[in-house]
Amino acid sequence: MTTISISVFAVAVLVAALFAIVRSFGAARGDLPLNTDWIDELSVDRYRPMMRLLDDSDLEFLRSQPGFTPRMASRLRARRSQVFRGYLRRLSADFHRVCTAVKVLMLQSKRDRPDLAAVLVRQQALFALGMAMVQARLFLYRWDLCTVDVRALVQTFDVMRLELRNMLPATVGAAA
Repeated sequence: MTTISISVFAVAVLVAALFAIVRSFGAARGDLPLNTDWIDELSVDRYRPMMRLLDDSDLEFLRSQPGFTPRMASRLRARRSQVFRGYLRRLSADFHRVCTAVKVLMLQSKRDRPDLAAVLVRQQALFALGMAMVQARLFLYRWDLCTVDVRALVQTFDVMRLELRNMLPATVGAAA
């Protein structure tokens, strides 16, 4: 009896996960205006504040001020970690939207692009690994145990963004 219950529960979880995945593909495709304006809006410039957000220079300055306490530093690190996580969520969403757009264009293309497929798989793996590393370092940052460098993750995003931009036919342009 217990085995049957566990099996039914496992199947229900798998069906729910499959439904969520299929639904996310449908939603992602609907908000992909494949034009150069949309891709240019996804510039790495929107992530520049993220690169300085966890810089310790502000904390060093605050430590030199009278009345500064370690609790203040802890709260500042916690708040900055929250803001940084928001940037990470946005970066991840943008990366996945770009990858989805690349996949859509590859499917619609009249010629096979195994080279692009290899780049896509490689960049997705790099992004996933980079995201895991940044998340782990962010966890340790909160307790002042390490720093967080997000440049490689943003660069991986930019590679895919530029790849997508290069795939767009000139006729799509800015007004598609």
